[in-house]
Amino acid sequence: QVRVVESGGGLVQPGGSLRVSCAASGSISSINGMGWYRQGPGNQRELVAALTSGGRTNYADSVKGRFTIPRDNAKNTLNLQMNSLKPEDTAVYYCNVDGTYYSGGYHKLFSSWGQGTQVTVSS
Repeated sequence: QVRVVESGGGLVQPGGSLRVSCAASGSISSINGMGWYRQGPGNQRELVAALTSGGRTNYADSVKGRFTIPRDNAKNTLNLQMNSLKPEDTAVYYCNVDGTYYSGGYHKLFSSWGQGTQVTVSS
């Protein structure tokens, strides 16, 4: 009932910038939070940045000062601006969306993941 799609990954040189985007669609009645996670080779999936329904943002210590969630997000979308990229930022970046959707006369909880987008930082 809810689909999450990421886009914008790619190859960038160290020190470069990249912007990834996430869009949620479907019978969404409310969104409680959206977040970007990443999973590098041999690593567990980790939280990178998150946005709550109240507008608060949280960032992993490893990306503070370099990654930003812009405040101009359209409804049900979440962008992540990544600056000063490092090789250790190389990973598959996943978007997660939590909220409620409308189905059969009821509002039901959901937590959906996208398929991921590859970000590679290399010279």
